[in-house]
Parts: sequence; structure tokens; C-alpha cells
Amino acid sequence: MPLAICWPGDASGSRLVVSPGLALLGVREQSDREAARLRIRAVLTAALAAHFGIDAGRIALHSPQGIAPWAIVALDAGEQRVALSISHDGDISVAAYCLSGAVGIDVMSIVPIPDWRAVARDYLGPEAARKLAARSDGERDAAFAHAWSEHEARLKCLGLQLSEWCDERAVTLQACRCFPLALPDSYVGYVALPAMSFV
Repeated sequence: MPLAICWPGDASGSRLVVSPGLALLGVREQSDREAARLRIRAVLTAALAAHFGIDAGRIALHSPQGIAPWAIVALDAGEQRVALSISHDGDISVAAYCLSGAVGIDVMSIVPIPDWRAVARDYLGPEAARKLAARSDGERDAAFAHAWSEHEARLKCLGLQLSEWCDERAVTLQACRCFPLALPDSYVGYVALPAMSFV
């Protein structure tokens, strides 16, 4: 069953879903990338402040280029680092924080990918490319979006950059478990957590 996201003004999302200290947050109707970036960061800061019962000014978000983002929460007992992950596509932004370790999140709109065969072969691997090739034209766009979003969530959780497929990469990516997200029609998304979190 897809995991609920907590959207501003909507109490239906659950902050503790598959792992203690995991929150899934989202904002909608924000297609400008910079405005979406600022808005999802504000939502993350507010959620962390509410979780810890502190002023939002005691939370600093860090997102250097090419590195998984994180928050530093200034508690009375000392600073706590919290893993973050953020993704944008279309007019949707999603974010996750996890108090118990790494997290990766990704959202993707379902759109035709003209060069899906080469992209799947080069980045998702031969098995994923075979499965996509077996799909009908009407099913392939959604299947590709699911496969790509899950792949990106795993990469983010493990702190890896997108690179061409190799057998070693396939083994490494199995160190995560992925869960689908409940999203509006025409979008798919996944959150990934380290598999050892569930042992």
C-alpha cells in the first residue's frame, strides 16, 4: 500500500509510517523550481521544529551540490544531525526526514520517454530494460517512471551519483528497501531506507 504524504493543510498524511522518526512531506501547485525549493525547505523546517518542540530558528538545512542534504537541529542537549531527501517534478515537491539514518525520496511525472530503451539499458540495467520492453506501449510510460523513481530513491539513500549500470551497482542498490508513495494521478514516487533498518 502506498505511503501517505503529509501535505500542508491536510492532516491525512502520517509522519511515522514504516520507520520511527520518518516523515514524508509534500507541497503541490508550485511549478517554479526556485519557489518550490524554498517552500519545501520551509515545510521541512516547520515539521522538524514541531517534532522536536523547538523554534524553527534552531534548525539549519544544508544541501551542498552533489551531497545528500541534512539538517542540524540545535537542541539543549547538543546538536543533532538529521538525514533529509528532497525531490521535485512538475508542480510537486516531496521531502523526507529520518531520525534513524539515511533516507532517499524521489518523485517523477509519468510522461513519454522517447529514448527509454537506451536510458533503461544504460542506467537501470538489462533486467529492467527487458521488463520495460515486454510492456505494451500504453503501459510503458508508467512502468518506466516507477523504475526510474525507485532507482533514484535508492541512489539518494546510499549517497550515490547517477552513473551507468554495472553488476556491482546492482548489488549495492539492494542495500535499500523502497516503498511507493501515495501521489496525485500522473505522478509516481518512492522512499528508500537502508535495508538493515528492518532486520
